Amino acid sequence: MRRTTLVIGFLLVVASCGGDSDVVLVDSESTESSVVDTESTDAPSDDDSTSAGTIEWEECGPVECGTLEVPLDYDDPNSETISLHLERRVANDPDKRIGSLLMNPGGPGFGGSILARAADQILSKGLLDHFDIVGFDPRGTGESEPAIDCTDDYDYFFAQGDATPDDSTEAQFNIDLAKEFIDECITNNSDFIDHVGTNNVARDMDRIRQALGEEKISYFGLSYGSELGAVWATLFPETVRAAVLDGAADPNVDSVTASVQQKRGFEQALTAFLADCSATRSCQFHNDGDAEGAFDRLMAEMDENPLPTEDGRPELTRGMAMTSVAQALYDESYWDTLAAGLAEAADGNGSTLLALFDAYFQRQPDGTYGNELEAFIAITCADEDERFTVEEADSFVPRYQEAAPRMSPETQGNYGCTFWPAAIDPRVDVTGIGAGPIVVIGTTGDPSTPLDSTRNMVKALEGGRLVVVTANQHTGYTASKCARDVVDDYLIELKASSTDVEC
Repeated sequence: MRRTTLVIGFLLVVASCGGDSDVVLVDSESTESSVVDTESTDAPSDDDSTSAGTIEWEECGPVECGTLEVPLDYDDPNSETISLHLERRVANDPDKRIGSLLMNPGGPGFGGSILARAADQILSKGLLDHFDIVGFDPRGTGESEPAIDCTDDYDYFFAQGDATPDDSTEAQFNIDLAKEFIDECITNNSDFIDHVGTNNVARDMDRIRQALGEEKISYFGLSYGSELGAVWATLFPETVRAAVLDGAADPNVDSVTASVQQKRGFEQALTAFLADCSATRSCQFHNDGDAEGAFDRLMAEMDENPLPTEDGRPELTRGMAMTSVAQALYDESYWDTLAAGLAEAADGNGSTLLALFDAYFQRQPDGTYGNELEAFIAITCADEDERFTVEEADSFVPRYQEAAPRMSPETQGNYGCTFWPAAIDPRVDVTGIGAGPIVVIGTTGDPSTPLDSTRNMVKALEGGRLVVVTANQHTGYTASKCARDVVDDYLIELKASSTDVEC
């Protein structure tokens, strides 16, 4: 799930088959390899195993857990190290085992170790038979240490402010809140924060490959994981056995254009939801066939009069409600929940929309939060070489409003990286030269990584192969048997279509 921050402090919102085709076999060495010792794995001798390190595996419920030490600063490999948390689900059939399939779920900011535990619910039996599924928490996330930790007070930073400030005092409050959050991030993570960017995560992936004993490795990345995979394939093309990038964004576009693309995608998804609700009498936000008008009236009312939610929690503002809407638009299966929440809000109850808002920020039942959002901001700013002033950030607002008049009502810019230190290692431009065919999946109704952006990923990669899935959701592998078959044939048999595939 790749997210775009808008005005930090009050609104973070995006702003996770067809006919036959010609198939070619990828020129590759044999897909078979020996079974890796489940107790420990070391790098092969010709891969500088001393620097790669060793993963000591131990039983960890249904999977194996391990850690790997990697350099904090790859410009100084002898510097202090950090610890990556990994989990592995071993292949079902040792005789069929091809190797490891490294996975990342997106974000940036989400830990990936959980994918090993969730593999049986996500992946096909064929992949589970042939691959060890290896998930890892990228540096700064999940159980890797140290983890980015900026604040515990999410309501203070992300439920305050006004998306459409009425005067300069309200506008300055939003700016000050953004700066305060970033100051806390930098203070609390000063020895680490400069080194959490995607380039370093890709370098960590190569250390994982070496420590697993793989000369080449296969990869499956979802959402931002597709961008990570593309960077890895660009930096280490000779180590790529196969790579699947599902829910892929435009990898080389500037940050403002990326925001415009994403906001347009969410606007299209919201339009589709409202049209469906207007046409469906059973939709709880039907409003006599005028869900669009009812939505606009509700948002205007909430801009003036936030809604009560529950004791001890903030009132639901328009900015918070738009975050709730974005959360529900990631997958069509949440449309009923969104309709119910909007209907309740129209009756003066913001509880369901607050629950969606909390889900966006990964709020736990005990009221605590993970660090996904904090890591997202830190990684995003470590990747971007642009630092816009407040005035420059505000100047982009008309582009956002034009692309997404409903989803981007804000009258202030995105200050997410405005007060962040300059990036020391901005993300490399993606080319994938020498990596071979890479399968890229996009869906027709993906709000977060719109299909046009996915097509640009394919164009950026020397060996990009596009699979288009007809679905209103973010990422396509789980939405389509056709897509699963294409991916499985590619990862197992190294068969890649020479033309686009429509599912």
